[in-house]
Amino acid sequence: MKKKLPELSRRERQIMDAIYRRGRATAAEVAEGVDDAPTLTAVRTTLRILEDKGHLRHEIDGVRHVYLPVLPREEARRSMLEHVTSTFFNGSRVQTMAALLGDGAGDMTDAELDRLQHLIDDARKRRSK
Repeated sequence: MKKKLPELSRRERQIMDAIYRRGRATAAEVAEGVDDAPTLTAVRTTLRILEDKGHLRHEIDGVRHVYLPVLPREEARRSMLEHVTSTFFNGSRVQTMAALLGDGAGDMTDAELDRLQHLIDDARKRRSK
């Protein structure tokens, strides 16, 4: 059974995004990677909170703490989508996809639409097995 991690605040999500982009980061590197970054002390505090919540772990590199995500990005992305689908769309994947596509579907390239069609076709094949 998957471990459910505690929810993230907006700032915590920004910090996690900065770490996922780099793969691993110190507090100073995180601060550089966050728009409208808080003070370095606030970043360090938030990193400790994220570690306490189970989202991050750290390694010691000399005198620096280097932070790494606990979950691979794809697993974290899936968990977040499941949360959004459950919270805002009554668990409906169709409603979630409709909202994601919305009016922006006209901006999608043929390659993107082909990829979506391929995913739908694969889902149908898995369902029929």
